[in-house]
Amino acid sequence: MSLIELASGKAEEVARVMGICNACRYCEGLCAVFPAMEKRRVFDQGDVDYLANLCHNCGACYHDCQYAPPHEFGVNAPVALAELREESYQRYAWPAALAPLFEKNGLWITLLAALSVAGFIAGFVAWHDPAVLFDPHVGQGAFYRLMPHNAMVTVFGTVFLFALLAMAMSLRRFWVETGAQGSLDGTTLWQAMKDAGRLRYLDGGGPGCMNSDEKPDDTRRLYHHLTFYGFLLCFASTSTATVFHYGFGWEAPYSWYSPVKIFGVLGGIGLLIGPWGLAVAKAKRAQAVKSASASGMDTAFLVMLFLTSLTGLALYLLRETPAMGLLLAAHLGIVFALFLSFPYGKFVHGLYRFAALVRHAAEERKP
Repeated sequence: MSLIELASGKAEEVARVMGICNACRYCEGLCAVFPAMEKRRVFDQGDVDYLANLCHNCGACYHDCQYAPPHEFGVNAPVALAELREESYQRYAWPAALAPLFEKNGLWITLLAALSVAGFIAGFVAWHDPAVLFDPHVGQGAFYRLMPHNAMVTVFGTVFLFALLAMAMSLRRFWVETGAQGSLDGTTLWQAMKDAGRLRYLDGGGPGCMNSDEKPDDTRRLYHHLTFYGFLLCFASTSTATVFHYGFGWEAPYSWYSPVKIFGVLGGIGLLIGPWGLAVAKAKRAQAVKSASASGMDTAFLVMLFLTSLTGLALYLLRETPAMGLLLAAHLGIVFALFLSFPYGKFVHGLYRFAALVRHAAEERKP
């Protein structure tokens, strides 16, 4: 291992830990990391990044490990893999120059971006016509009396397309440098989708995830599901609204019984409970399996998802009151900041983990 150049001390620690685990193999039935580890005798940078993003951080291997602290080997696989995983979000980010800005001050940058955009929208409208900001608006097109539809599409479409491009470039680099080329086909893709969709490896080998103590449960998996499927429902709501607007000429806001609102409300509830639960679980988690280098982007992602949902649901309930203008400005500002943060924080964790699951599925099919 000493002959292989690794990017950082975190990568070297993962290689050291995996070398010990490879000799022991007591935890091989707990998750996908250990069967993948056993296919290797040495670990280069792509290997350790792959294993770090394949890890679901259930914590079971720490509690099962006979070499965990205070043993002199000091094996703590969950923390070693988590710290390298967090580092990988920044190392593979594109453009690379923007990554350091978010790494240390992710929460404050996203909140500042949200407040700046919300303040600009509210201030611009109030300066031109305060009545538009503070008077109630009803009927189709009510939202566009504050910000014209074309302006809204231009601003938010631009930042969303930038986020998509940045994430695509980052994922491509991760895919190439972790050696996943040739892994993608229909069978491996379907297996990875099934594993990701039910969080197969967030169960500690069956009984559940280790959280505040050694008693496993499925709490974190539940909150992850609420967050993931809540996000998908909100995306479905936005996609349906786009079809309604451009396909049928129906302008927002829509009636409560429309698919746009049903998807949005259900998704919004998921994005309230899920991120809140994950934040509480993270705070209560045993210190021994909690990464000391957790970046502000981890917290920022949960906070921005929660605030997006909170302002969206408030806008739904108060859309025909004088509060609608300020709520819309706040919601748009938060959504802008959320899009801007996608390529540099926890959101790419889902992309890298899915890529790792695809590679693992391909490796499992090989004799």
